[in-house]
Amino acid sequence: MTAGAGAKILSVLLGVVALMMSSWPALSQQRIEVPAWDAYKGKFLDPRGRIIDDGNGNISHSEGQGYGLLLAYLARNRADFALIWSFTRTELLIRNDGLAAWKWSPAAKPHVTDINNATDGDILIAYALALAGREWKRNDYLAAGAGIARGILKSATIENTSRSLLLPAAEGFVLPGRKDGPIVNLSYWVLEALPVLDSLSPSPQWAKIRESGLALIRDVALGPRRLPPDWLSLASAPKAAEGFPPEFGYNALRIPLYLVRSGETDPALLNRFRQGITGKADAIAITDVNTGEVKNNLSDPGYRIINHILACVVEGTPLPEDVKSFRPTQYYPSTLHLLGLAFVAEKRPECL
Repeated sequence: MTAGAGAKILSVLLGVVALMMSSWPALSQQRIEVPAWDAYKGKFLDPRGRIIDDGNGNISHSEGQGYGLLLAYLARNRADFALIWSFTRTELLIRNDGLAAWKWSPAAKPHVTDINNATDGDILIAYALALAGREWKRNDYLAAGAGIARGILKSATIENTSRSLLLPAAEGFVLPGRKDGPIVNLSYWVLEALPVLDSLSPSPQWAKIRESGLALIRDVALGPRRLPPDWLSLASAPKAAEGFPPEFGYNALRIPLYLVRSGETDPALLNRFRQGITGKADAIAITDVNTGEVKNNLSDPGYRIINHILACVVEGTPLPEDVKSFRPTQYYPSTLHLLGLAFVAEKRPECL
């Protein structure tokens, strides 16, 4: 095949992808206000384009790059999006399967200290590339997102009994290395993104993955608080995976936010999470999933907004004033805060 013929085929394929994207669920009304994005990037975006996790030794990771791309898109800031993508592409997309190395440390040489991927980061990166590619008519973003989506299907999914599972990474979570494998992390199911990835790299597998994730989120209700753990073993009856704290923790607390952002409104499910995650006052509780014991109460507005969004969706309860305003604190709660505010502003403005 000649170079010209190859370029023509690629152009046709990208045109087909762009046409398919016209049927995506619209996110064009969901926005982050410029002052909020400026405050966020002023604290967490360095001049090279990396998102700094200041709660984790100032490292960067694929999750943070994915969130940064998504937030820059929601802020409609093309220059910041391009900057974050440049760092992500050159520093993290160094594996041979199309996925991103998950951990980058400014103090290490070489900077990538763990070449394994983190599948939630890959999903977020591909999702943001797809949204930006569609709105800004950037076929290079669409092509890059499609490559990552194909890599996820090839390297980070498995069939387990009747379920299609999303693995947390390409290595380390299945037999024979893990005797209690497969192990999954239900917060890695970025539910709103999966239909978009299906448009990037069409496969019936995406719908199966989404259905399996939703079924597990509904069915895995451990202990008196009826919550899933961060790390879940599916070797037999679902239980907390060995070698990890048996906690509903910093990973899993994203699950109810992802549920509502994907359009979930089931009051029984949302109230189950609302009751389970509530700690002291309106804090989010980190709990032992087996005993229900509260390990920590997270009072940062970026965490607390999750509880208030659940109350908003189920009961129409307005968000409290301190949650409605954004001031960056640490990377992770600040990221969740902006995602929560963007959702409420578009879908539940009556709660503002």
